[in-house]
Amino acid sequence: MIRLGKLTDYGLVLMTHIAQNHDRLLHTARDLAVESRLPLPTVSKLLQELQQGGLLVSHRGIKGGYSLARKSREISVAEIIAVLEGPIALTECSTDISGLCDLEPCCPIKDNQRIISQAVSGALEKVMLSDLSQPLHLTTIRNGRGNLVPTIGFVSGRMQ
Repeated sequence: MIRLGKLTDYGLVLMTHIAQNHDRLLHTARDLAVESRLPLPTVSKLLQELQQGGLLVSHRGIKGGYSLARKSREISVAEIIAVLEGPIALTECSTDISGLCDLEPCCPIKDNQRIISQAVSGALEKVMLSDLSQPLHLTTIRNGRGNLVPTIGFVSGRMQ
């Protein structure tokens, strides 16, 4: 099973809370913990990681807090996952780092694994933080050869 870690899931929730409440300039860890119903230490840790990853900006002081480093429509889900999990890859041989797997030199599916991993990563790069606050649905379109290809659609707003 391919599964995101719990902290990454929580990070996506926090980023969505910040994006949805863009009328508020700054978001404190305490407020986000209450709004998201997550423990304050977890929220604080995630906010620091997201800030170090360049997705949030930290503002110090009594009226300080966190804000998005860019507009929510400019931050992809893939970026958030990469900051919290590391590079998106389904297998060790799907990364750009060679030698992580002993079977790599003779693996018959290594190239296919990379292609599959690129497809998953590409799909996540198309979903933006601003999209997470809208209902998504899976649709299909026809490619140039007439084959049905699944794609992510939005009930309202932009389409992929």
